[in-house]
Amino acid sequence: MRSALIWLVRLCSLAAWVAAGVACIWLLGATAMARPWHEPFVWGAVAVGCAVVRVVALWVLRGEPKDDGFTDEFWVKLRTGALWVLVAFSSAVFAVALLTSSNAGDKLDALRDAGAEVSTAVVVERQSTRQELGDGVVKGYVSRLVVSVPGGAERLTVRGAFTHDQPGEGTEVDVLWARSDPGLGGYVNESKDLPTLAENRWKAFQDDELGMGSLIAFIVVALIGAILTPVFALVPDADGLQEVAWSAPFQTVRTALTVLVFWGWSPLMLGSQPSLPQMLVVVGSFCLVLLGYVATSLRGFG
Repeated sequence: MRSALIWLVRLCSLAAWVAAGVACIWLLGATAMARPWHEPFVWGAVAVGCAVVRVVALWVLRGEPKDDGFTDEFWVKLRTGALWVLVAFSSAVFAVALLTSSNAGDKLDALRDAGAEVSTAVVVERQSTRQELGDGVVKGYVSRLVVSVPGGAERLTVRGAFTHDQPGEGTEVDVLWARSDPGLGGYVNESKDLPTLAENRWKAFQDDELGMGSLIAFIVVALIGAILTPVFALVPDADGLQEVAWSAPFQTVRTALTVLVFWGWSPLMLGSQPSLPQMLVVVGSFCLVLLGYVATSLRGFG
């Protein structure tokens, strides 16, 4: 019985690690796609399920395994290092997904459902314009436009069109629109990668302004995790790491953190509106993961 529980803990650990990694990879590029994002949700659910089964087995087991070939220093530190690589990667992914998960909402989804395409259009009428400010500096202009698509719609209404320069009659803009339903209007945003949005395809870092910002955020957060990895995987002795890994209370805290983050992100992945508590979890998820694992790893230093 005890041997079966030990292997159940190990197999659930491996399955949760793989599932969480796959979920994070999907989430990294799913933000370029229309929701719902079923793939990261399903893999995340598998990771959470395995983590819960693992912690239940640890509470039943209540003790570390005896020396069986997987408890020596090499395996213990390798396992801990692999865990921290996942922590660093997932934290960086949450930071990127937070930056890039916003889109044009129902309007963009409706255009994609109708077979959206990107065309170069000419502004025939500017009905209104306001400046978009950031830190007191003009970042661009948000306008209500009527555009003409050569070979397509002669008058296509575009609300909330974002351009870097103030548009006027005769200005050329790239517009996302549906030839099958011009009544949906168009979508213009010069800070977005419109072809990627139109194709509804997975793309980790889009070819737009947010793409560069998200790449920088990914690198910064991943570097923080990369610095923490050797600190928490190599500095503590193997006995301390083994104690934390097989401690039911410590692993319960980590599992609760995993469930919390999954609960926070679930509405966004499924295309519904998150509650305020869930939104707070989403905003702070990359910090929650890093700080949560740091706090539950300090015991490994003795």
